[in-house]
Amino acid sequence: MTDPSTADSDFQQSEHITHTLAPPVTDLNGCSGVAHRLRQRLQAMVRGRNDVIELVIIALLSDGHVLLEDYPGSGKTTLAKALGDAIIDDRPDDDIVTIRRIQFTPDLLPSDVTGSTIFDPNTNRFFFRPGPIFAHIVLADEINRTTPKVQSALLEAMAEKQTTCDNRTRKLDDLFFVVATQNPLDLAGTFPLPSAQLDRFLFKIKMRHIDRQSELEILASIRARKESPGDELPRVTRTEILDSRAVIEQHVHVDARVRECLVDIANHTRAHPQVLQGVSTRALVLMIPALQARAMAQGRNYVGADDVWALAPLVFGHRLALAPGAEAMEEVVRQCCAQPLEALSRA
Repeated sequence: MTDPSTADSDFQQSEHITHTLAPPVTDLNGCSGVAHRLRQRLQAMVRGRNDVIELVIIALLSDGHVLLEDYPGSGKTTLAKALGDAIIDDRPDDDIVTIRRIQFTPDLLPSDVTGSTIFDPNTNRFFFRPGPIFAHIVLADEINRTTPKVQSALLEAMAEKQTTCDNRTRKLDDLFFVVATQNPLDLAGTFPLPSAQLDRFLFKIKMRHIDRQSELEILASIRARKESPGDELPRVTRTEILDSRAVIEQHVHVDARVRECLVDIANHTRAHPQVLQGVSTRALVLMIPALQARAMAQGRNYVGADDVWALAPLVFGHRLALAPGAEAMEEVVRQCCAQPLEALSRA
């Protein structure tokens, strides 16, 4: 990491936010409080997206990454920026900022993401200038508009929370969370994400048009939203999120029958006649903490069949490769889930 005196000012925190030291999160009630505060702030900034907000919170608390897909102007970037604004860095001396946005373009270079080594003529030495990937929340805007070489730089960070530059590997923060966006309709000048990178995203969420009332509320509150609505609402700290992840993992029970159900669903996807490539074992590993986080958000300390039913299309859908002429992705996932979930419900 570079000397703070030589790092560019954009990498430093623009302001120091005073925050009363919050009590440690030690139980599921504390986790529920963290989720509630995140939910309040995001809903104040983003209207008509309560279902998407809930999924983003689940992904954050389960240490996953999210791919938001839809047309321009649907609120993808606003949601990601609101999430970054809801988190306080309670370790301001670590040179890690809360949120950074990377606008992906065809001429982007890997060093534009990871950072680069620069020579300082005043000291006659080289120093590393961190890239925007050194942040708690990274907004990868229009991720499919950059080349595979740049996408691979992000792949290492998402998979291992580290990045390699000039033959040196540097660790990223434990909170590191990627919110990527892409527009599926405009295909000109895009590079489709490879299966290996799609597999690193916990959820792929399609943001559809919001309802009429929510759209009217947005139009009526344009002026108020320019004044940072929700600033009076409490935020959460980095430490609270990391503590919540540990508490959820420890205190939300996952029965052996739930694990058997997940393996059976995976085998059904691999044997389905319309599926060329079924879900990977990594998908099952990533789904366990997501199921635990959803159970906590629903006020339970155990994972049930309804958690699997709710998250399966979001976790498995983008990992399947379907044969030409196959049914819709969600329908195929539902077919593969039906028998294992029925057996789990009877158990």
